[in-house]
Amino acid sequence: MAFTKDTFAFLAELEANNSKDWFDANRDRYEAHWKGAALDFTADIAPDMARLDPALQAVPKLNKTLRRINRDVRFSKDKSPYNARLHMIFWTGVHPNRSPAMHVVLQPDGIGYGAGQFGLEPAALAHHRRRILGKDGKALIAALDQASGVGCRMGDPELARLPKGFEAEGRAGELLRHKAYVVRTHDNLAPKSKIIGGGAKSWVMEVTAALLPLIRWLKVD
Repeated sequence: MAFTKDTFAFLAELEANNSKDWFDANRDRYEAHWKGAALDFTADIAPDMARLDPALQAVPKLNKTLRRINRDVRFSKDKSPYNARLHMIFWTGVHPNRSPAMHVVLQPDGIGYGAGQFGLEPAALAHHRRRILGKDGKALIAALDQASGVGCRMGDPELARLPKGFEAEGRAGELLRHKAYVVRTHDNLAPKSKIIGGGAKSWVMEVTAALLPLIRWLKVD
């Protein structure tokens, strides 16, 4: 089964009726149009992802490529039990949530996507910052420019000032003020039609190819 209009209809209705009672009454739709469609899509695209450089893992399981629909509400003021999104991760490294990766997120009104790595350890962040000041800095800027061609950009820097021990101006100085290197579409979602029908896999691979230089830059052996 592939993604269809029913996938997005389920997401939209879940967003409007985010409760256990509604979800239990619509569990068959979740199994078919959310979970089943995503796992089938992941299995179908896995060989293409594996041929990339670096190879990206596409594992058709919950908590692997497919993030769970249940929200962790322990420390959130929003106690809605479900996430009205369908989030897939294609990654290189040891863990989908802590490695350079490609992200595709189906939302009720469109598709968000992006790539990069959140949650960098201090040593890894310092290493990347040194690379920005060295010979690898131009490669990162080129990767970010290529990402902008498919509508993905970084957010604002997390730091107001340059980190201690680092000095640079211009683009390099701005990059040094980031604590993670992630590009994404933000609110500029792609049309739902991009992932419905026979062209879905080709479209995801096309976007992934444009974001792969950033993933490659972040992958440190």
